[in-house]
Amino acid sequence: MIENIRLQNFRSYHDGSFEFDKGVNIVVGPNGSGKTNLLEAVLVLATGSSFRAKDAELIGFGGSWARLDGWFGHSQRTLKIILQGTSLQKSFVIDEKPYRRLSLERSLPVVLFEPNDLQLLGHGPQRRRDYFDDILQRTQAGYKSLNVKYYRALVQRNALLKQPAAAAAQQMFAWNIRLSELGAQIAKTRRQLIGDINKTIGETYSKIAHQKTAVNLVYKSPFSDANYSSKLLLKLEASATLDLQRGFTSYGPHREDVIIYLSDQVASSMASRGETRSLLLALKIFELQLLQKVHEQKPIFLLDDVFSELDAARRQHLVKHLKGYQSIITTTDADAVLEYFAGKHNLIPLQK
Repeated sequence: MIENIRLQNFRSYHDGSFEFDKGVNIVVGPNGSGKTNLLEAVLVLATGSSFRAKDAELIGFGGSWARLDGWFGHSQRTLKIILQGTSLQKSFVIDEKPYRRLSLERSLPVVLFEPNDLQLLGHGPQRRRDYFDDILQRTQAGYKSLNVKYYRALVQRNALLKQPAAAAAQQMFAWNIRLSELGAQIAKTRRQLIGDINKTIGETYSKIAHQKTAVNLVYKSPFSDANYSSKLLLKLEASATLDLQRGFTSYGPHREDVIIYLSDQVASSMASRGETRSLLLALKIFELQLLQKVHEQKPIFLLDDVFSELDAARRQHLVKHLKGYQSIITTTDADAVLEYFAGKHNLIPLQK
């Protein structure tokens, strides 16, 4: 739980301070008043990174530094970002102990629900890979490092593919092995997450939609877990000529997808606006429950202007799940949100 936060030279804030209640906090203001920047500050201070920007972009326009200070229960956190020329320094202090970065153990559980999440179904495999990888990085120790290693190896192989074939062939096999080994671990971990989601998402979705509906997520890959590494290695070897022509690697976790089915039909091609929003709500509820289990504490729930994207029935269901969690909700329309929290909220007004 976050009690208060101070933002200095962070995004649009020169120096701003805010206090939060343990329940529902509603941030109201026009577009451009800094609502999303405030949510971003909470997320960065809790987890170490932004959901939409590089570290240098968090510094206020024309500035050379930014600072965040916050109290989370009995723990105090500070983040400093200093830009010197092209060099960026980022450091954390937690209860007077310095850290260069936040490991999974030092991060705090936060779930963000923002409008771009609603593009999960219709904006291609990359968005879905990023979404589920992000969940894994926040819940599985070592997964972030594994992902970094895989994509570094992928960059190396792709660089070789742009060299003359004879030169590339001498080093290609070593990178094929590296990609196959790391790729197998990524695919296995992704499949385990999808399996866990499938245990509860059908029931959660049915409650939100008020009708029993079969929901199933499938990890789409040409290889099974049992022989993923060896099969990928064979495929990388067999596709080397085509990859050299194209200049990129055709197979591996970076090309795979998660397909979501509603009543045995592919949701991305048939789900209505309401069904899409019900699916996202069900996934966010799974996130809340998973992070609570992993961190053994309730996550902070950040909702960036999503009430306007939901109809009355889905708003009611979301409100039910907010009970027991600290939440920070941003909106441009106070009336659309306040009616669901009469007498049970902390109102934070912002001016442009």
